[in-house]
Amino acid sequence: MALVCRDKKSTAAHLKADLNRTDNSSGVRQLKELLDCVLDPEKPAADTEALDWCKCLIAGGEGFEEFCKTVRSYDNATLCGLVWTANFVAYRCRTCGISPCMSLCAECFNNGDHTGHDFNMFRSQAGGACDCGDSNVMRETGFCRRHRLRTGENVPSVPRDLLLMSEMVLPRFIICIIQYLRDGYTEPDTSTERDLQKVLQQLEPQISFLEELTKMGGAMRTVLTKILTNQQIFKDLSMGQEENVYAKKNYEKYLSALKNSGLVSVEEKAQSGAAEPTPGVEAGAGAGTGALVLLGAEAPASPDESNKEEDQDGGQSVGQRKRVKLSSTAKDPSIMDSLKHKCFLEELLFWTIKYEFPQKMVTFLLNMLPDQDYKITFTKTFVQHYAFIMKTLMKSQESDTMSNRIVHISVQLFSNEELARHVTEECQLLDIMVTVLLYMMESCLIKSELQDEENSRHVVVNCSEALLKNNTYWPLVSDFINILSHQSVAKKFLEDHSLLMLWMSFVSFFQGMNLNKRELSEHVEFESQTYYAAFAAELEACAQPMWGLLTHCKVKETQEYTRTVVRYCLETLQIWFDAIGFVDEPAPNQVTFHLPLHRFYAMFLSKAVKCQGLHLDSLLPDQEMLMKIMVHPLQIQASLSEIHSNMWVRNGLQIKGQAMTYVQSHFCNSMIDPDIFLLQVCASRLDPDYFISSVFERFKVVDLLTMASVHQNAILDGEHERPMLEGALTFLVILSSLRIHLGMADDEILRAEMVSQLCMNDRTHSSLLDLIPENPNPKSGIVPGSCSFEEMLSAVADFKAPVFEPGGSMQQGMYTPKEEVWEKEFDPIMVVLRTVYRRDVQSAMDRYSAFLKQSGMHTTGNPWPPYKERTPLHPCYKGLDRLLHCKTLHIVIFTLLYKIWLDHSNMSEHILCMVLYLIELGLDNQVQEDKEDEEPCIEEHCHDSWFPGTNLLSNLHHVINYVRVRVPETAPEVKRERDPPPSTSAEASNFGQNSRRLTGNWRENVREAQVFSLVAERRRKFQEIINRSSTEASQVVRPKSSSTRWVPPGTPPQLVTEILEIRESMLSLLIKLHQKLSAKQNSLSATWLEDMEANPNHHAHGDGITAIERILTKAATRSRQSKRSIQEICGKVSPPVAPKKNSPTDKKTMDKDERRQRARERQQKLLAEFASKQKSFMETAMDVESPDAEAAMDLGASEVMESEVLYDCVICGQSGPSTEDRPTGLVVLLQASSVLGHRYKSDEAKKLPTTDDEHIYPADTCGATHDVRLALMQRFFKDSSCLQSVSIGWDGGVYVQTCGHTLHIDCHKSYMESLRNDQVLQGFSVDKGEFTCPLCRQFANSVLPCRPGRSTEVVSWHMPTNKKTAVLVKEVEDLQEQLGLFPVSTTTESNLSKEMELVIKDIKNTTQRKYMDYGKNPGSPDNDFLFMYSVARTNLELELVHRGGNLCSGGASAAAKRSCLNQLFHVLAMHMRLYSIDSAYNPWTRLTQVAQRSDECQDDERPEVPMLFRDCPSLLIIFVLTMPQPLRKEHFICLVRMLYNLQYTQALAALSAKFSPEERRAWSTSGALNKNAFNAEKSFDALLSHVISELSKVKTVYDVNAEETSMQSSCVWSPQSIEYSLQRFCLPYLRLSCLLQHHLYGDNLSGCPDEEEFSGLAGCLGLLAPTPQPSNPIYSASCLDWTVNAFDLMTQWCSEVTGLSDTQAEKAITLLVQDPQWASPHLLHLPDNYNIIFQYYHKKACTACKKVPKDPALCLVCGAFVCLKGLCCKQQGICECVLHSQHCGAATGIFLLINASVIIIIRGHRFCLWGSVYLDAHGEEDRDLRRGKPLFLCVERYRVLEQQWVWHTFDHINKRWGPHYNGL
Repeated sequence: MALVCRDKKSTAAHLKADLNRTDNSSGVRQLKELLDCVLDPEKPAADTEALDWCKCLIAGGEGFEEFCKTVRSYDNATLCGLVWTANFVAYRCRTCGISPCMSLCAECFNNGDHTGHDFNMFRSQAGGACDCGDSNVMRETGFCRRHRLRTGENVPSVPRDLLLMSEMVLPRFIICIIQYLRDGYTEPDTSTERDLQKVLQQLEPQISFLEELTKMGGAMRTVLTKILTNQQIFKDLSMGQEENVYAKKNYEKYLSALKNSGLVSVEEKAQSGAAEPTPGVEAGAGAGTGALVLLGAEAPASPDESNKEEDQDGGQSVGQRKRVKLSSTAKDPSIMDSLKHKCFLEELLFWTIKYEFPQKMVTFLLNMLPDQDYKITFTKTFVQHYAFIMKTLMKSQESDTMSNRIVHISVQLFSNEELARHVTEECQLLDIMVTVLLYMMESCLIKSELQDEENSRHVVVNCSEALLKNNTYWPLVSDFINILSHQSVAKKFLEDHSLLMLWMSFVSFFQGMNLNKRELSEHVEFESQTYYAAFAAELEACAQPMWGLLTHCKVKETQEYTRTVVRYCLETLQIWFDAIGFVDEPAPNQVTFHLPLHRFYAMFLSKAVKCQGLHLDSLLPDQEMLMKIMVHPLQIQASLSEIHSNMWVRNGLQIKGQAMTYVQSHFCNSMIDPDIFLLQVCASRLDPDYFISSVFERFKVVDLLTMASVHQNAILDGEHERPMLEGALTFLVILSSLRIHLGMADDEILRAEMVSQLCMNDRTHSSLLDLIPENPNPKSGIVPGSCSFEEMLSAVADFKAPVFEPGGSMQQGMYTPKEEVWEKEFDPIMVVLRTVYRRDVQSAMDRYSAFLKQSGMHTTGNPWPPYKERTPLHPCYKGLDRLLHCKTLHIVIFTLLYKIWLDHSNMSEHILCMVLYLIELGLDNQVQEDKEDEEPCIEEHCHDSWFPGTNLLSNLHHVINYVRVRVPETAPEVKRERDPPPSTSAEASNFGQNSRRLTGNWRENVREAQVFSLVAERRRKFQEIINRSSTEASQVVRPKSSSTRWVPPGTPPQLVTEILEIRESMLSLLIKLHQKLSAKQNSLSATWLEDMEANPNHHAHGDGITAIERILTKAATRSRQSKRSIQEICGKVSPPVAPKKNSPTDKKTMDKDERRQRARERQQKLLAEFASKQKSFMETAMDVESPDAEAAMDLGASEVMESEVLYDCVICGQSGPSTEDRPTGLVVLLQASSVLGHRYKSDEAKKLPTTDDEHIYPADTCGATHDVRLALMQRFFKDSSCLQSVSIGWDGGVYVQTCGHTLHIDCHKSYMESLRNDQVLQGFSVDKGEFTCPLCRQFANSVLPCRPGRSTEVVSWHMPTNKKTAVLVKEVEDLQEQLGLFPVSTTTESNLSKEMELVIKDIKNTTQRKYMDYGKNPGSPDNDFLFMYSVARTNLELELVHRGGNLCSGGASAAAKRSCLNQLFHVLAMHMRLYSIDSAYNPWTRLTQVAQRSDECQDDERPEVPMLFRDCPSLLIIFVLTMPQPLRKEHFICLVRMLYNLQYTQALAALSAKFSPEERRAWSTSGALNKNAFNAEKSFDALLSHVISELSKVKTVYDVNAEETSMQSSCVWSPQSIEYSLQRFCLPYLRLSCLLQHHLYGDNLSGCPDEEEFSGLAGCLGLLAPTPQPSNPIYSASCLDWTVNAFDLMTQWCSEVTGLSDTQAEKAITLLVQDPQWASPHLLHLPDNYNIIFQYYHKKACTACKKVPKDPALCLVCGAFVCLKGLCCKQQGICECVLHSQHCGAATGIFLLINASVIIIIRGHRFCLWGSVYLDAHGEEDRDLRRGKPLFLCVERYRVLEQQWVWHTFDHINKRWGPHYNGL
């Protein structure tokens, strides 16, 4: 005990020394005592004292950190083994992986070489571990550098004493944890989730400590493995010492927890002890529940069956759940019993499961896996607990999380083939898995209602149970699929017959689940959505294991396996048929889409024939069984047709969902393909007549197939007849032409699938990958067969790169079929088979006809689906062709051709198309006739009299004379006089010309007439087969259905037999149909055949006419007899005259279609009219010119119009002037913008930092520079003067844009009211004044009032005058004196002025306060004044930016028509009129007069800002806005001239500051000589020298920058370079003045080349007389226009600067050296490869909260790194992205979401997803990085984004906006 009180470190060192001695007994004793005291499980777990002791003891006296380092240096691991949890970003490389589950951590991936590999990045769903270094799972070439070199092997061996203490202390530490776990556990029914969570939280530090230990590397793992797996240690510690009461109780708790861990609970065990275990499989005869036979009683007793004892429950409890007791195999009874633990590892896993897999424990257990011994023991332990895991999972509330954790572990164990094989052999892994799966499904079985509801003995899973609905079975199934992917394991499975039998019984639980019954009366009340659970269950639990097994049955040597599987399939099917009581007819009106047994059988058959060289017949059952097998798949095909014909509409939408899922790309090759293949097999082996009649009977269209024009259908409504007949024929075409399993190679299949998907629509690469059905077995990868997906894709398709319409939708790269594919490979049959939506078939046909029109192959009318030649059949399936050559089909074809020719009701073009397709298929696939078949049959078949043989070619020209039909008495065919022997008198023959009179012997005709009854024929065939196959005739007595069939209740007219005279053959009907289609008599001349043979290939594409010609040509070339018949018929054919209809009912049916057609035409016509009206409206509406542009146009007119400007209101549609009382306004959008502030000096965009060394400094942006400048002025000069010397609004300035439409302001108010009441629209917030323009729907949020006014006024103040400049200067001064008389008297409030005030308020509310208050006292008039004129400045500057930064392009740019600057100026001017300028400080006087020196400057007051520091464009705008409106143009020009003088002087001063002192002296002296020249005032050198000498009077001015300038001035200034830099300095001012003039006076901007911009602008502003010869270089000085002596004025300006006190001067001088030029704004320059951004930023910690954000984002304007939605960085309830958008972009933010690769835009209170600027190699976005393919910058997209930012068009172009509630 004494040790506890001592210092931990010294104690540890002392003990370690003791234990190192040879006789260490005292040390051992001391340690034990210490640990007994420290690790006392009765202390609360949260007490960390114990943990500290352990750390110290283990480290043996040194610091724990050093100890860790030392141990790490002995790390001998060769595997990476890094464990991660959900959401971790990992990589998977298919090129390097052996197992499909292989994954790598980012570090190993980036350090390996995977260039050109097929890899992707993914977000882990369940967690995983890095496989680098494990050659069982991946190829060594993919290892990273560290694991390839196996650095771990050269590590020296561990010194014994290093880990000695660990070996002694850790066992006690672990048992301590276990005791806490035992203690804390209570059975779930008593405890809540929370209790378990609490225990775990307290143990968090201990478990984390274990986790830490595992990370110390191989040496420590070896120690841990020893402790965890040593059985002796466990024995010693597990029960605790005798005397310890706590330990005893603790151990009992553990035992009771173990009690129910077996599959069979203890109580059940006790009951079953009574029942004798009997060999063989027995079902407990339950009281009243019916014996549920689970496994077939006829199972063959194989030698290894006898030793399997079955543990069966005698008395079954009566209850809702039908429990089926399972056989437990004697081989492995342990799975049934409770668990027994032999080591720590086992008990730890046990508690991990009990506590539902806490993440920390899982990580600890997985971190140990790199240790091989541990891996094997752990895997065995996991398998031993497998059943227990399943039981816990089923009870769990959080089954999703738990599933993920289970798979996280199991995938690490079972992906390794070596290991999987080992446990399969040693621990019966397969038995355990199958048994556990069976047990799991048992819990939710219900009685099957398929077929015979009452007596069915079959049970199926109930899809509405949570187990299936929530996919709870997923981890077990996924493990099973995983181990079956290993060949050695799969072979074991296939060799073990009893296992296969168990598996089949498992599959049969799914056979017939989710049964649908057709609702016939009213709509079903509750639409169950269970169907998806059923499809998922079949795919995952049945199909995927099946594909897994199939991958191992590829070669001849595996034939035996297939035989076994097929044998068991058939046996289980037989058991199933018996259980559901199936004889030969399926129950009507029910369908199940789930037949996994059928599909298992089908797929193994297909594989056997295709890969293993087995003969089909050796695997097929007898005919009777085949007939049974065929029934249910056929039922599904018929039901599909019924569902699409809307016959199941009362079952709700979900039934359509099932029909779609059944054919959907992920399911089709496990569902519809095997079904159709199975039907093809049945069709090739059964009697074709029987098969065909079955099909028509299943599709319920038998009654339709009559020659009579009227018939009764007992089972179908009239409206469903046509679609059902189309369905039946289409199905027959698919059946006889589909070759997927009948001989196509894998490459051909892939090609056909790809072509059919591309024909429906252009596809992106990823959607195509998704739509091509792959083998669902994950091993096979995406590539079926040898040919790779990419090669095939480039063979059949062309890539269409994404196109960009600025402002259009973002397009993706698409693949579109090549022309030759349309021409030769388009296969409508495949398209029909693969379409989920019926509209896709139409879409494919439309695209096909567009192609034909474009290539000129077929231009008139609609083309028909082309006929495509098929791959030849595999010899095994040759029997399928007999379908096309059987009399029944030929009779149906003949009947339908006849009915179509005579326009009977319910016939359609589609039916004809399919009939012709069948004929053509028959002609192309001839059957080799066996001669012995030709001898006449003994019994007279009722069909034999129709056609002589079965060959289609010979039957084509066989003429049929009479047909006996059964028709209702009212039918037109019934003869009116009923004399049995008809006299030869003329007979009222309804068939007019075409049925000639019946003459001769009546009896004889009757005997010759053909009868056709499909049903009778099918019954007879079935009876015949049954009699043949079973020895005693089966006692199936069926009611004669024909008698019941014809007399339905509410009996319609009686049926009578009539005889029709036909006298046609199929050929003659075809030729007549040809005439009918081409609407020409004799459309085929007698010689057309010869012409055809000369030119055979023009037939591939076209409509019905072409199809018939093609068939006739084929028939003629293949048989001389047919050729003769055709020529004969063509020679003498006459057109049919449709029989006159004499019964009104007939007329109705005929006209119905016609009426529909007419109605449709009327509708089209109306729609067309409507569309044209709409179009003309839009055209006129969009012509509304913006008013100032109109004004400008009027001015251009030579005669002056005496009229006011008129505006159209887009709401009330009236046109009129804007008046005081009813003002009109422009629809505008006001938004704050910082685009100008983000400009830099250089035109290069800043790079986004992607390493820690790169940074972006915001100090050199335009906004920052201006802020610094203003702050500096405010330090030294008078505030009011400062606020008039610069502009603000670079950051957060208000930009005004309009769509150019106008409306009355009162109309607008009522419009807003209506919007407010109609809350549906919310893409915008009406309360914030937002709306969309009523005409063009552009987003807006304010209305800018238009100034009332006459256009004539404009002209008068536009006229040029010849007044002297001096006179103008005086006039301007006088104008400024009088406070501007605004035309609207400000004394009376008019509506107009009210509105103007409101707009000003809107403008102020647009931006944030911090962007308005720059003055010392916020809210002062000066402050307001500054803000107002800056709004004007911002809008002018932005227009300049939009024009490309200069005015060279001239002309009104796109923005001009939509410009509202003129209106804006009037509103601002009116507002600024309220402030007067104090005349004493009026800058105008200082600009134009040399003041008398006055020295009465008070000391306390700060001086005014010197003129040389003032911003000329700002002064210009102030003057224009404060002078009385309208301002005459001559005065405007005068302002511009005077300010140009100042601007020029500033340019000289700034330039002189850049010179070196020597240059200054030189220029000063050379210029001084020219001072007296006559034009000195207009030559730059004189002026320059004057400035230099004036400014040199004070030392401070030039000295400040001396150091810097000497650095720069390596260049020598020539006159040219001086002139150039002066022009550059003045250009921004000239551009702005010119633009202002353009907006105020409507002057055109003339374009000019870049180098002549200066002279062009100067000319435009009238500073230069337009020069006739522009060749002379223009000097900037020649534009000067002085009204007083230039040198005096300059002296005055300079003295203001030199007069500053020294302290001010030092700083102030920097204000001289300004550079007004800014480059155009850019977003950041992004790297090409997205991975560079992702790798750097996705793990980067946020600067604010120092955590790695869950959703990191990047600002693309300034590069800031922010947390999206992060609560950590929230301030005042606003998340960081929104905050940043306000700070950086004045509420506009552009963010790249690192984890999703998409860009979001935040605009004010709304946001939208913009799309991605990073696309993969196929031009596709990868949102959320789901596919994880490498992404590259798409420059065009990025340019579009930048343009939308600069042009402020986000609101107009992006449509999907939503509110973000400050949560981003």
